[in-house]
Amino acid sequence: MLIRAFTQHDLAPLTELTIDTFRPFYEDSFRPLMGEDVFTVQHGNWRDDYRKEVAELHAPERHTYIAIAEVEDTIAGYVAWNVDPARKKGEVSILAVSAEHRRHHVATALCEHAFDQMRALDAEVVEIGTGGDQFHAPARALYETLGCTALPLTVYFRQL
Repeated sequence: MLIRAFTQHDLAPLTELTIDTFRPFYEDSFRPLMGEDVFTVQHGNWRDDYRKEVAELHAPERHTYIAIAEVEDTIAGYVAWNVDPARKKGEVSILAVSAEHRRHHVATALCEHAFDQMRALDAEVVEIGTGGDQFHAPARALYETLGCTALPLTVYFRQL
């Protein structure tokens, strides 16, 4: 596995990888749980939201970065992170691994790479978040193996 820096040629495949990775959460978990009205307001345009978000993830002048994991010249996954130098804090904003490369330590390697890069930029703490639902259970397990401490948090939605 090769971990490399982002290039503009990666934008379209990373956007599609992100949409493929998180489609089950939005369509199979969040939508049925919350109902159509809440889903529409909260995440009704989630694909377009990711198209915009992924395009803005890599901006070193703003201390935001992407690293790509490649396996046999194929994008296996990526991690996006940012660093707030004044607060000495880093944050992983997105971690996505293709279905065929999950359970092969790609996510672990990407997180460790991002953590190393954050340390090099003088970050002393990292924040990495995920959901408490079943879809996000593998992410929670990964973050715990990386030594992260969970902060219990509950978010409620209600249709008005």
